[in-house]
Amino acid sequence: MSRCPDDLRVLNGAPDPGELSAMVRKLEIRSRRLVNELFSGEYHSSFKGRGIEFSQVREYQYGDDVRTIDWNTSAHKNDLYVKMFTEERERTLMLVLDGSGSMLFGSGRLKKELAAEVSAVLAFSAVQNNDMVGLLVFSDKVETYIPPRKGRAHALVILNEIFSLKQCGRKTDIDAALSFLRRTQKRKAIIFLLTDLCGSEYERGMKLLNTRHEFVLIHIGDPLDHELPRSGLLDLVDPETGERMTVDAGSRAFLARYAKERQAEREAVQRQLSRMKVDAVFLDTGKSIIGGLNAFFRHRERKV
Repeated sequence: MSRCPDDLRVLNGAPDPGELSAMVRKLEIRSRRLVNELFSGEYHSSFKGRGIEFSQVREYQYGDDVRTIDWNTSAHKNDLYVKMFTEERERTLMLVLDGSGSMLFGSGRLKKELAAEVSAVLAFSAVQNNDMVGLLVFSDKVETYIPPRKGRAHALVILNEIFSLKQCGRKTDIDAALSFLRRTQKRKAIIFLLTDLCGSEYERGMKLLNTRHEFVLIHIGDPLDHELPRSGLLDLVDPETGERMTVDAGSRAFLARYAKERQAEREAVQRQLSRMKVDAVFLDTGKSIIGGLNAFFRHRERKV
């Protein structure tokens, strides 16, 4: 059970149009600055293009791979010429956002707000690299799908959609979202799944997507997912089932057991993702996204 103190704020509806516009504009300014200063080059070099395409021919030079010799041109010009290729850089980025009840929780800011900030940074990184961006929002079913397109205006459509979403279904079905992607994304894409992994039975779907696409899990966490503050009796509620329980947060033994269990769960998830060879980034609502994303991009660059 995801343990969420019920005195924490919950986003029950969409903001009014003026507030929404201000929120999106503020996030755009911050995200574009981060992209320009930190992430644009890292994003560009961390993911391969769709393939290679022919560029031109030039005269053979010592050390060139003989397999690139263009024999037709060489015969015509009575000299050796080789074919030159460039990487086809245009790519598709799909943002897959968990919109279930557990994402409307946070001890400082909501998990949904952290996911929105990461989505904005990734979207504008893609725009700066002339890639297409699409959005899929899911709960226990697919809630919203915006097909990939290029351009800043389209990125703003996606951010507006994320911020204007009313509360979706409370429960989580990650496999439903991944199955939808397998049906709709026929060409290789970069897929970022942003979720707190409150659902289950997603392993097969992740493996299948990871085989065909560049698949990355961004795990959205909160400090209270790891440990509880020492207080007194604390009422907890499962944000997806509504189940309630009261715990003694004044007990050192209980708090230590809670932290130990949460740590064991996180380590089990990390081992599972490693076995599936799925790249993952663990972010927390209580921390900046910069360190986690920088470490991930450096890891991806080494792999590429």
